[in-house]
Amino acid sequence: MLARQRQAAILDRVRATGGVRVTELAAEFGVSDMTIRRDLDALHAQGLLAKVHGGATVTGPSAADEPGFDAKSVRQLAEKAAVAAHAARLVRPGAAVALSAGTTTAELARRLVDVPGLTVVTNSLRVAEVFHGGGRSDQTVILTGGVRTPSDALVGPLAVAAIHSLHMDLLFLGVHGISERAGFTTPNLMEAETNRALMAAADRLVVLADHTKWGLVGLCSIGELSRADVVVVDDRLPEEGRRVLGEQVGELIVVARSAGGRAGTATATEGTPA
Repeated sequence: MLARQRQAAILDRVRATGGVRVTELAAEFGVSDMTIRRDLDALHAQGLLAKVHGGATVTGPSAADEPGFDAKSVRQLAEKAAVAAHAARLVRPGAAVALSAGTTTAELARRLVDVPGLTVVTNSLRVAEVFHGGGRSDQTVILTGGVRTPSDALVGPLAVAAIHSLHMDLLFLGVHGISERAGFTTPNLMEAETNRALMAAADRLVVLADHTKWGLVGLCSIGELSRADVVVVDDRLPEEGRRVLGEQVGELIVVARSAGGRAGTATATEGTPA
């Protein structure tokens, strides 16, 4: 087993059980304690787990924690701006697009308010507010309705029923977490169901994420990595994330951050066709 494969398996074990011991991992993988410690050092350096005496534990919030929109909106601003700026290039005048809830999709909305002839479907109150403030008479905005979540998403049976009657060219999906084991995830069960309905109603799926989403696992899976036609992420994505996404999504686009909020250089990696 290659080191990166072993490290991926260790990370999956930590996410699944909450913690691991060096001695147990060494016996399981047939390697020395020192090798396992080096693996834990590498994963800790990427912020994917927390080292403790004799082993490691899960880092960050629990799978069910759901930060509010305002709390998330002040994080990774340059990364989100670069990802949104590149994603905006994928939208053509007159298209029918869907934007899920999230701070990165809200940033994308700000870059789409001047695109003529758009039809926008969203379950995000914040996204709808952006387009309402734009005031273009040639844009149509459809807000799904539903039950409001802490992230200002509208979810549940009303949202799903509205989405089932629609068809979109593109879906821009924001996610809570991305992992090889769990795919794209969210901490909210009803939001996962609503996002799956959006995925089913769109011809193409574009996932927008900053690098901190890699390795996070929310309570509920939205879909497998292979469902994404395109993933746009910033250039601080760890090497392991680049490898896994490059192999499993249709196209991985890694965008350089820009302090001015404009998209920098983008590197596209062809993956397995979605």
